Amino acid sequence: MTETHNSADDLVAAFQIEGWPVRGRIVRLGPVIDDILSRHAYPEPVANLLGEACALAALVGSSLKFEGKLIVQAQGDGPVSYVVVDYDTSGGLRGYCSFDPERVEEVSHGFARPGAKTLLGKGVFVMTVDQGPNMDRYQGVTPIEGETLALSAEHYFAQSEQVPTRVRLAVGQLQTAEGTSWRAGGMAIQYMAGDEARGSTDDAWEREQVLFETLGEDELIDPEIAPERLLYRLFHEDGVRLFTPKPLRAFCRCSRDRVVGMLRSFGQDERDSMTEEDGLIRVTCEYCSRVYEVAPETVPAGEGGG
Repeated sequence: MTETHNSADDLVAAFQIEGWPVRGRIVRLGPVIDDILSRHAYPEPVANLLGEACALAALVGSSLKFEGKLIVQAQGDGPVSYVVVDYDTSGGLRGYCSFDPERVEEVSHGFARPGAKTLLGKGVFVMTVDQGPNMDRYQGVTPIEGETLALSAEHYFAQSEQVPTRVRLAVGQLQTAEGTSWRAGGMAIQYMAGDEARGSTDDAWEREQVLFETLGEDELIDPEIAPERLLYRLFHEDGVRLFTPKPLRAFCRCSRDRVVGMLRSFGQDERDSMTEEDGLIRVTCEYCSRVYEVAPETVPAGEGGG
């Protein structure tokens, strides 16, 4: 293996299996995913779903060749009405789940933790590529398939991108001297079709899929197993090259100016109904849970009248 790097959390990196038509990406999330999941009192199955979505967004979004963002979203008629993750190509991640606590509790009894299909129900899996305000958005939509987000992602790439892809995602909690913290990880491999020079690459793809199947979810979130070591375990017989990792961070786009701008869109009567007994309007960001306190008289008259 060449181009090795010091192990670290909160990174995503591309890799190439040497001499074989298979490329991939690996993501490891430590403090970043703990920050995102700990900002809300999510039930464990819901936190797991959002953690998987964050790892998936980093895997896919880090392959974009332009400045912008990738939005990974799944929504349905199940106990979780939607999960959404926003990946910024500078390496920022934020995510949020909307859910019905009682319905989540109902499906959480049993031997196995409820997965994506059980939580989301019948619905759609969506990936949206946003290249900025002056460019059209690209959006791909497929039905939610399988019990995991990984299977939904594989179906998405097969249907929308026509690129055979395998995905493995994992989320778990780690006990430390400081307490419990969330971790997440993921890996994806993609098939590179044959051409006149390479000839057929089907056999190579089948071989690497067999090796990929040996990847354990516990390995993806184990802080003692560096990305280089994990890739070596899987593909050392063929040789694997890990490229320079990209750091990831938790972020949010909310701001006081955005909140005031949103309040401007409401009419005076609506703003009056939002005002609490102490005379302030309080707005909580869905993503980061930050609470903004706004005095109604500081909101300029806007589209909603005032």
